[in-house]
Amino acid sequence: MRVQRGDIVLIDFPYSNHTGSKVRPALVVQSDVWNQRLDDTILALITSSPQRRTGASTQYLIDISTVEGRRTNLRFDSIVQCENLVTQDQRLILHRIGSFSDSAMQQIDACLKASLGIP
Repeated sequence: MRVQRGDIVLIDFPYSNHTGSKVRPALVVQSDVWNQRLDDTILALITSSPQRRTGASTQYLIDISTVEGRRTNLRFDSIVQCENLVTQDQRLILHRIGSFSDSAMQQIDACLKASLGIP
């Protein structure tokens, strides 16, 4: 499945300790140019776990009661963890469930910069 930057997708996301995986939402953060040229894409994990919410500048809050939040089609308030990135083959993406607007992606860009130490 070919994806676009800003798509929210479901993937079988691996645990960092390689003990298993879980189907969960993720945000496509890779540019559309590379999404078309490469089989892989870069994703940021999305979680609804309150324990993962640190309020860090690397995290973007999704409030599902807002217009932007409803675009995501997520069931719970969540955060995009721009400090938790993975590269995954696009063929392993189960399906697209929603998307972010351009203005939300600009805020995500600021979170990615904070995560990667880019001024």
